[in-house]
Amino acid sequence: MALRVLAHFLPGEPVLEVVSPESDWLDVRWCHEDDDDTLHRELPEAEVVWHVLRPLSGDDLRRGERLRLVHKLGAGVNTIAVETASELGIAVANMPGANAPSVAEGAVLLMLAALRRLPVLDRATREGRGWPSDPTLGETVRDIGSCTVGLVGYGNIAKRVERIVRAMGAAVLHTSTCDDGTEDWRPLPDLLARSDIVSLHLPLTADTGGLIDRDALDRMKPEALLVNTSRGGVVDEAALVDALSGGRLAAAGLDVFAVEPVATDNPLLRLDNVVLTPHVSWFTVDTMRRYLIEAVDNCRRLRDGQDLVNVVNGRQDVRRTHEG
Repeated sequence: MALRVLAHFLPGEPVLEVVSPESDWLDVRWCHEDDDDTLHRELPEAEVVWHVLRPLSGDDLRRGERLRLVHKLGAGVNTIAVETASELGIAVANMPGANAPSVAEGAVLLMLAALRRLPVLDRATREGRGWPSDPTLGETVRDIGSCTVGLVGYGNIAKRVERIVRAMGAAVLHTSTCDDGTEDWRPLPDLLARSDIVSLHLPLTADTGGLIDRDALDRMKPEALLVNTSRGGVVDEAALVDALSGGRLAAAGLDVFAVEPVATDNPLLRLDNVVLTPHVSWFTVDTMRRYLIEAVDNCRRLRDGQDLVNVVNGRQDVRRTHEG
C-alpha cells in the first residue's frame, strides 16, 4: 500500500517533477495552507505531513490517527506542536540548511535595498521625480563593502551571508550562544554597537523571543540597518517602529513579522525607511527542489523501516500504521 502524504501547500511543476516519479509508492494529497476543510478531511488518513508555515496545533495532530511523521519544509519548528507530537509517537523532522542559499541571498537583497533606498528611488522614478538626483544620496547611501556586518546567530544561513558580504568587501562579526574562540566572535551588546548592518539568523525560542528589544536597538548606531529573515518574534516591533521613526535607527529590511500575515495597519508598512517582503526569502524553485528531495528521502526511510534524518524530537520509534 502506498504511503499517504498530506502536503500542506499546492505544487508547481518543479515540485511535481520531483514527486511524480515516486507515485508508485507515494500517495501525495495537496492542500492549500489556508484550506482547513481539506486539511481536516485528509488528516485522519495521512501518515506523513509535509508542513510549511500554517501552524499545526495539538488538536490538528490528534486528528491524524495514522500520522507517523511531520516533516517541516524548512528549519524552524515553532509552528508545530512538537510536545504533543512526541506524546502521540509522531516524529517531527526539519531540513536544516536546505533553504540556506535562498535565505542568505534574500538577506543580502534586503541589505542592498535598504542601504540604497531602493523602494523610495523606485517610486520617485516611476512618478517622474527621479531627476534631478536627491543630493542626500551622496550623504547617506553606502556600499556593503564599506560596512561592518554583524550576524546574530551563526548557523548555515549566517555563514552563507558571511561568505557573500566578505566577497563584497565587508568586515563581518558574529555572535552565538557561547564564545566560539574565533577572532570575529563578539558578545551581542558589543556586536550591536560595532555593526553598520545587523542581520538576524535565530530560531524563535523562549530565549530569543524579544531579544532585539528597546535596549538592544538603543545600542545600535543611529545610521545602522537591521535585517531580519529569521522570525518576527525575535524583534520587539513597537520598539523598532519607535527607533525607525524617531531617527535612532536608519533603516530596516524585514522578511518576517511578529504576526503573519502582517496586518494592514502595522505601522512598519507606513515607514519609507523600511523594505518589506512577505516571509518569502526562502521561497525559490531551488529551495523547493531541495525540500522535496529531502522529504521524499525521509518518506522512503519511513517506508523501509530505516532511521529518519533530522528528527528534532528524538522519535525514531514512530507509531505503526493501522496496517502495521
